[in-house]
Amino acid sequence: MSHQGSPRGTYLRIADVVREQICADSTLRELPSAADLMREHGVSRGVALRAFAVLQSDGVAEPVPGGRWRVIRPGQSVDRRSLADRLTDVIVDDALTVGADFPSTTELSARFGVSRPTVSRALDKLEAAGLLSEARQGRQRTVRALPKRTESPEP
Repeated sequence: MSHQGSPRGTYLRIADVVREQICADSTLRELPSAADLMREHGVSRGVALRAFAVLQSDGVAEPVPGGRWRVIRPGQSVDRRSLADRLTDVIVDDALTVGADFPSTTELSARFGVSRPTVSRALDKLEAAGLLSEARQGRQRTVRALPKRTESPEP
């Protein structure tokens, strides 16, 4: 795109370009960052964010707290539960017991594809719920209690 003044609707053209990229690459899971769109198209952050909003309203993408926007494909199964809920599942999925070391913030960040600060906020929730020990520098969190599972009755 040129660096000249743009008429209204630039964000729509950018959304169309990103939509074409999604259609052309079936392996694409994350959208480019706002900074990437700003640099590539010579636009402001507000314009890039409006392009993301268009893709979201069209059901093509959704924001991921602490991460990049995620591509939504028809029939795709995505876990939309909170990160704290998904981290609670780590205790069960990894067969952790009371006193066991909980994975580090860095490991969890890579595992769930979100930023370390986002993981830290979710871990704070598990700590407040009494599931994990307090975070201390140089000491790994440990499991303090196992999550209680509530099963909904079958219809």
